[in-house]
Parts: sequence; structure tokens; C-alpha cells
Amino acid sequence: MSQTITASVLHGPQDLHTENRSIDAPSEGELQISVKATGICGSDLHYYKHYRNGDILIREPMSLGHESAGIVEAVGSGVSGFQPGDRVALEVGLSCKTCKLCQAGKYNLCPQMRFRGSAKAFPHFQGTLQGRINHPASMCFKLPENVSTEEGALLEPLSVAIHAVRRAKLSPGARALVIGAGAVGLLVAAMLRVEKASSVTIADIESARVEFATANGFADNAVVVPRKRPENDTSEAKLALAQETSALFRGGESGEQFDVVFECTGVEACVQAGIYSAAAAGRLMIIGMGTPVQTLPLLAAALREVDIVGVFRYANTYQYGVDLLAKRESVGLPDIRKLVTHRFSGFEKAPDAFATASRPADDKGQLVIKVVIET
Repeated sequence: MSQTITASVLHGPQDLHTENRSIDAPSEGELQISVKATGICGSDLHYYKHYRNGDILIREPMSLGHESAGIVEAVGSGVSGFQPGDRVALEVGLSCKTCKLCQAGKYNLCPQMRFRGSAKAFPHFQGTLQGRINHPASMCFKLPENVSTEEGALLEPLSVAIHAVRRAKLSPGARALVIGAGAVGLLVAAMLRVEKASSVTIADIESARVEFATANGFADNAVVVPRKRPENDTSEAKLALAQETSALFRGGESGEQFDVVFECTGVEACVQAGIYSAAAAGRLMIIGMGTPVQTLPLLAAALREVDIVGVFRYANTYQYGVDLLAKRESVGLPDIRKLVTHRFSGFEKAPDAFATASRPADDKGQLVIKVVIET
């Protein structure tokens, strides 16, 4: 039997509609979830502003949202371990489970991946900015009493950070640099605390972001990067500026380089500076999704055996993330609840939420990090 639900639906650039949809009872193996919190991600903003994300075009009206948690409303047949009223975090990428990558546990790379709020697959897999969704129980994770529903929504970007730090293979006492102090960069810094990095330096063009990081225990050192352009458009000028930026990260040209660098912006100049900032035999982790074609000083990496490691979403992270949140103090995890700086209630407020998430500060000058839509 179907029910009527409300959803926020994108019909074009900056054209969100609140409309009704129908939802059937959950199928075998599924839970029906009343979505209570959805965080706005950078990819959501690209879709909202441009009706596309890079070269991925939206081809039908689509609900955005993938950083989500909610409450179980109904349990499909064949599901055990859940009951109505349970609060759950949602892992929203569904893989084929049968390909070589899935069988190897790298399901985030599955070529048949369907990801909520992404237009890559068609028909699009509708996002979580809906009143209710049916979702596989295997991709729902119970939240203990001491973990809020809002924190459950933060598990999605936290999972990106968990996956990135795992792939970095930190050595004991490693010195780390995080380039970009948005939500993902701050969560990477948080995970570096958990993994006992000896020092964490975080850099951003926004002084309020790096000041937030050091004031709230996410990082030891803050670097504000000046908004500076190269002297001309040549590769030599761009790389000279990247070397200058790297020296800024290190506290001077003679400053020690970092064992691992996490690049969270996707900006070419930052990736270049990241290569120069990594120590010999170090690693540069590519997390930010920016310009698809970039000019990079590869010899500066190759001659010093700096590994350049890609990071795409996450795999096998959610339960670990739940456990971390449940024992945050004992494992040294900074309070990630502070990342949520703005909340908007109801789908009617979604345009305001997206407008706020698009800016570094709101109309009152308050820092914007993570915006959550509550439903």
C-alpha cells in the first residue's frame, strides 16, 4: 500500500520545488526510513547551482541529499535486528555486490554504483531530501543513545575522512598537513587526532575556518593562505607560487616537510603545493574533486618517491564511524557536532539552506561550515 510523502525536488538551476510523491511499503530486505537530518555537501551545491556536477548532467527532476539519518518507520520482510523507532544512519551508495571490486571489498569503486542524490546513473537514484525513503537494511546503521541523529548525518563526510586516513597508512608520530578547512578537511583533521598524528597543520584561504580548527582541537597549527595569483599564466609562474605556498605551510623555506598531505580542495595550485609540501617517501592524498585536468610537478614527486593516492568516497567505514562517535572522548575524537553551524527546518526552507551553504559566512558574519536540513 502506497503513502503520500513530501520531497524537495530540483527541476533546474536553483529551482527547488516542494512536492508530493508516493512511496510503497518497504520491499524484502528494506527499511522504510523517515529522514530527519540531511547535510548539504559540495556536490549538492554544484547540482543546485548548475543542474550538473562537472560533466554529470541531471536528466530528470531529482531530490538531492546523501548525508542523512532518520528513524525506522517500517520493516520489510526478511529483515532482522531493526524495529520501528530505531534511529539509523544511512550509507546511500548501493553497489552490484558481484563484480571484482565489490568482492575485494572496494565497493566504492563499483562501476554499477547507484548513489543517492547523484545523476550519474539513470534513472537517477533519488536523494534523501524526501520525507521517507525505502533503503536496504544492510546499509542502515543503528545509532546508540549517546549519538544524535544529526551526528548520524555527519557519518557520511566522516566516512570520507576515515577512508582517506586509512589509505594514508600513517606511521606512528607522523606530521600531517590538511589543505582545505571545510567540513571534510576538518573531519580529516579529526581522524588524524584519533590516529595520533604528532602534529596537524590545517590551511585555508578563510581565516575563520582555520581559527575554528585550532580553537576546537582539530589542529595544532593554522595557516591562512593569501588570495594571490601567479605573476603570469605560465606553468613556471604557477609552480613558483605553489612553492611559495608550500613554504608558507612549512613555516619557511627551510621548514620541515610533512609525512602526509591531505588535499581537500581540488584546486590545481593546492595540489601543486601539496606535492612540494610532502616529505621524501611521503604521501599526497587527493580528496578534493576539482579541475579534472591539471598541470602538476610530477618530477618533484617522482624523484622523492612521494606517493600520490586517490580517495573516492569510502567503503566499510560506517560501523567504525558509529563506534567512534559512541566513545568520542576516549578515542580523542574532537567534537564534530560543532561543525553544524546552521540548521533549517522543513523542505520549504531548502532554498535558504542552499544559499547559506554556498557562502563562507552568513548575513550576520557567522562562519558557515555544515548546513543541515531537518525534516
